[in-house]
Formats: sequence, C-alpha cells, structure tokens
Amino acid sequence: MTTGQHRAVRPRRAGLKAMAGRLSWGLGDQAVSSLTNFAIGIFVARELGVTAFGMFSLAWVTYGVLINISRGLATDPLMVRFSGVDTDLWRGAVARASATALVIGVGAGAVSLLFGLAAGGEFGSAFVALGVIMPSLLLQDSWRFAFFASGEGQKAFLNDVVWGVAMIPTMLLASLHANVVTFLLAWGGAATVAAGYGYVQTHLRPSLAGVRTWLRDHRDLGTRYLVENVSNSSGSQIRMYGLGAIAGVAAVGTVRGGELLLGPFVAVLMGLAFVAVPEAARVVKRDVHKLMKFCFLLGGSQAFAALIWGTTLLLVLNDRLGEFVLGDVWHTAQLLILPATFSVFNASFIGGAGTGLRALGAARRSMRCQLIASALYVVGGLGGAVLGGAVGSGWGVATATFLSAFLWWSQLHLAVRAHTRTPQETRTP
Repeated sequence: MTTGQHRAVRPRRAGLKAMAGRLSWGLGDQAVSSLTNFAIGIFVARELGVTAFGMFSLAWVTYGVLINISRGLATDPLMVRFSGVDTDLWRGAVARASATALVIGVGAGAVSLLFGLAAGGEFGSAFVALGVIMPSLLLQDSWRFAFFASGEGQKAFLNDVVWGVAMIPTMLLASLHANVVTFLLAWGGAATVAAGYGYVQTHLRPSLAGVRTWLRDHRDLGTRYLVENVSNSSGSQIRMYGLGAIAGVAAVGTVRGGELLLGPFVAVLMGLAFVAVPEAARVVKRDVHKLMKFCFLLGGSQAFAALIWGTTLLLVLNDRLGEFVLGDVWHTAQLLILPATFSVFNASFIGGAGTGLRALGAARRSMRCQLIASALYVVGGLGGAVLGGAVGSGWGVATATFLSAFLWWSQLHLAVRAHTRTPQETRTP
C-alpha cells in the first residue's frame, strides 16, 4: 500500500513541477515584455513631453486594438485547440495561424497608413508610421503564442529578449531626431528583427494559402474571441480618445504616465493569462473541479504583487525620483498611482477568471463578460473624466473593473457547473 501511494504521488509532483516550469518561462517572458514596454514608455515620455507623448499613446492604444484582432482570429484558437498536441499538427497549425496574423497586419497597416495620410500633420504621421510597422508587430506576437502552445516558453522568452536588445540601438538612433514618428519606427524596426528570428526558431514560413482554411475551421471560436478582444481594446481606445476630447491631449499623456508606473504588472497580468490558458486546459482534462482554485491562485498572486508594487511606488517615489523617471509627465501622473493600483488589482482577478473560461472553450460566456466589462470601462472612464479630468477617469476605471470582476467569476462558476453536467459529445463553445 505504501509503495502504491508513493508511485501515485510521484507523477503528480512531476506534473506540478512541469507546470511550474512552463509558467515560470511564461512569467519570465511577460517580465521581459513588460519591462521593455515600460522602458520604452519612460524613454519616450522623457524625450517628448506630455503633449507629444499623448500622441504616441494614441498610436499605442490603436496598436492594442489591432493586436487583439490578430489574437482573436489567429492565436487564441491556436492556444485553445493546439496546446500540447503532436509536433506535426502544431507545425501545420502555426504556419496557418502566423500567416493569418501577417495578413491582418498588412491589411490593418494599409488602413492605418491611408488614415494617416488623410489626417495629415504630426497626428497623421504617427499613424503612417504605425501602418508601416504593423505587419512585423503582429507576426512577432504570433510566434510568441505559438511557443506557449507547444510548452516552449523559453523560446518566446528568447524572442522577446532579442526584440528588447534590438530596441537599444534603434531607440538611441531615434532620439537623435526625437519625435513621435522616429520612435514608432524604432519600435517597429526592432520588432522586425524579432519576427525574423521567430522564423529561425521555428523553421516555418507563414502559409498564406492556409489563411482561409484557418479562418473557416476556427470561426466558432475566432469570431467570438474577435468580438471579445476588440471590445476590450476598443474600450481603452474610446476612453483615451474621449479623454482627449474632454480634457485635452495632455490628459491622455497623464493617464498613460500613471499606467506606465504600473506597467510591469499590467503587461504581466494581460500576458500571463494567455500563457496560463494551456495549463488551465490541462487542469480541465485532469479534473475540472480544480479549475476554480487554479484560476483564483493565478489571479490572486498577480493581485497581491500589484498591491505591493503600487504601495512601493506611493512610499518610495518623491518628486525628484518621479521627475527622473517620467520627466514633466510626473507632476500630473503621480495622482493616478492609487486608482491605477486598484484597477490592476481588480484586473488581476478578471484575468484569472478569463483564463478559466478560455480553457473551457466557453467563448459565449467570455464574450458576454467582455462586452459588459468594456461598456462599464468606457462609462467609468469617460464619466470620471467629465467629473474630474484625468484623475476622475482613473477612479472611474477602478470602479468599473471592481464591478466587472464579480461578473467574470460568476460566469466561470456557471461554466464549470455546465461543463461537469454536459456530456462531452454535446458540449459547444
């Protein structure tokens, strides 16, 4: 009996060790990505000042919408349906998914370029630059998620390291003629290097002939994830554009500056939730009843880390250090630290519940949650802006994410119950 118990425990420990290893690489990759974005934001904010940094931020949030379109149609279905599969099956899926991301990048880039040319001025030039770099940005992102699906987070980590290293010389060159366009091109130029390295890592060429097949075969998930992702990123874009119209472009720079100070955890919680989807899917296959615990630990650990980070910022940063980090942006952005911390805390729990819904393939529930959450985000962000400018917008978003967290967890609870009661052959996403 003792020997049998010993043999039963060992595979479990080995499985937990393997999971911890995969999540550690995912966490490391997100740390590199978040720190790189944090460094870029800080560098550009110091070089451009609050108004020009506001324009850079508008281009950034537009990129956020476009990358979420790509993920919804290309890499989200890849993560849900091709995590832990045979290598040959994975390679074929990655070739089609990466091509889908590339095609979306080319199409979105063309639209951005035409819009920028029509708008003209410094604002329009920023969108022309965004259009030029968009294909590389989306292709590089698709390689990262392909590695997460195969459990090779170390390759995603290395790819992001290459991007970060390549950004050092490109950003330094851009600073010689500091403006919004040169910094955007520097950012995208480094992404091109990383996208090329992704080809070296996978030895795969995006299969343009397989794009139509990919979209058709995964339209049940892709369509819903597209709506979900776009509503999420569009909410942020609407808030930023609305804030600019209500309180001025400088207010956009202020909000972005406050977000930058929480940047490492914002990027980690957004990215780690996607990295954790394959692990959550494995939990579902072993014992779906443990999914809620897994998701709570995932979200709770990030929320705890966010509180520590936000508290540290409040206690450590003074005007001298703040000006060193953000330049002139600091004087207004410092008031956003507290509401931004609460927003990230709430969003951490939202990310944990969202991971569980993705692992269950409950696309209808997650789409419903995201649509309602995005509406709350816009109402809170713009309503707060009307009442109190940038700071009011920050507290409005904190309130919206608090309410949204309850919605996401209630839907995850219902989805787990439905999964356990519904026969396998009749389950639908």
